[in-house]
Amino acid sequence: MGDSSEAGGGSYFPGSRSPTPGMPTSRAHSPSPRGSSPSWANSNGNNNSRINGGGIGVNGAANGYPSFGARKFLGKHLRKLSTSLPTYSPVSPAFSATPSTPYRYSSGAFGRARGLFLRRSRGTTVIMLLVAAVLFVFTYVHHNPVSSKIRGVSGGSKIVIILAANQGGGVMTWKGAKEWAVERDSIANKKAYAERWGYHLEIKDMSTKKRYAHEWRESWEKVDVIKQTMRQYPKAEWFWWMDLHTFIMEPSISLQSHIFKHLQNVTYRDINVYNPLKITHPPSKEEFFYLDEAALSPVGDDKAESINLIVPQDCGGFNLGSFLIKRSEWSERLLDIWWDPVGYEQKHMEWEHKEQDALEYLYTNQPWIRTGTAFIPQRMINSFPPGACADTPDDPRIFYDEKDRDFVVNMAGCEWGRDCWGEMAHYRQLSEKLNSGWWRKSFG
Repeated sequence: MGDSSEAGGGSYFPGSRSPTPGMPTSRAHSPSPRGSSPSWANSNGNNNSRINGGGIGVNGAANGYPSFGARKFLGKHLRKLSTSLPTYSPVSPAFSATPSTPYRYSSGAFGRARGLFLRRSRGTTVIMLLVAAVLFVFTYVHHNPVSSKIRGVSGGSKIVIILAANQGGGVMTWKGAKEWAVERDSIANKKAYAERWGYHLEIKDMSTKKRYAHEWRESWEKVDVIKQTMRQYPKAEWFWWMDLHTFIMEPSISLQSHIFKHLQNVTYRDINVYNPLKITHPPSKEEFFYLDEAALSPVGDDKAESINLIVPQDCGGFNLGSFLIKRSEWSERLLDIWWDPVGYEQKHMEWEHKEQDALEYLYTNQPWIRTGTAFIPQRMINSFPPGACADTPDDPRIFYDEKDRDFVVNMAGCEWGRDCWGEMAHYRQLSEKLNSGWWRKSFG
């Protein structure tokens, strides 16, 4: 009995499964008087080891087998059993794998990638789904026509862009291939911008100006078109007039964020800030003694709510190539006086720039107009290209600056000795370059 405990557990401490410290792990120490232990179990896996019910005990004294041969046999048997089971894959047809032939992913880069995808963890799957959902939402909101309706609800529908088109289709000139190309690019630019921000776009055919030819008004139709558009969009608040030779360089900027959210800070009421026409301001109290304090003040009442007309100035004075006017009683009265045929009949030979010169005259001689008029730095909505203002060719307040990413460029006067198509193509390509980053393409 004393030998049985020694034979059954010679390489173990009593009650422990760990090998005796100091004993070699490659060969078992046998207490048998026959000598050293025999080699490991033969290759066919047959041995006389047995597993006792409580702990692991090995009757290896009689056969001379290693004391842990039963565990190696059990592991070997389980490995054989697991490798003989059929294996299935979700990408394979049903029962495609047969016993003893485990499923293998196809070779090559695609097969390895597919294997990695199928073996991904649950956390990785959740992250991938979240990223895909975010990308889908941003792409849908910024590149789907429905997004314009969403932005329209937030205030975009209160803005109307008025674009003059077909300027060469009147009674004076006819358009050629370059003129058609300029018009195509300009319309596409405004259309994309309006759709992006939910604004209305009204393209006005300037060939209708032939009806004014009998009264010397072949380029005076701007005021009349604005009045028509106001009647056409009774719920709109602001109207942005743009000449055909303008180009929106930064389509990712809305008018709300660029101007209307901080109207008081981006405009100035006192024309003396920049006064190329040398207009006397404010009006003389002795000459206009009937005016109230707001009308006699250089800044009017200095409230954003009273601003009804926003005009940029270039080196020669007021510039109406890109300006904003708000629907109000003040604006209706201004448009009526501005369009009064008396002024055209009396001054059409003096007013070279037509309705632009007419507005300058009204601003100078009708003090009430000053109370609702605000000026905006030209480069905010009306930057010029080189050569557009020869009087001050180096004035940083007038000309487009690529580093500052000016909002709009106006190729004013390009039809007089410059290449309108060349300038339009240049700024179109520049805008595409400046806004061509992958992030801007996806979310801009």
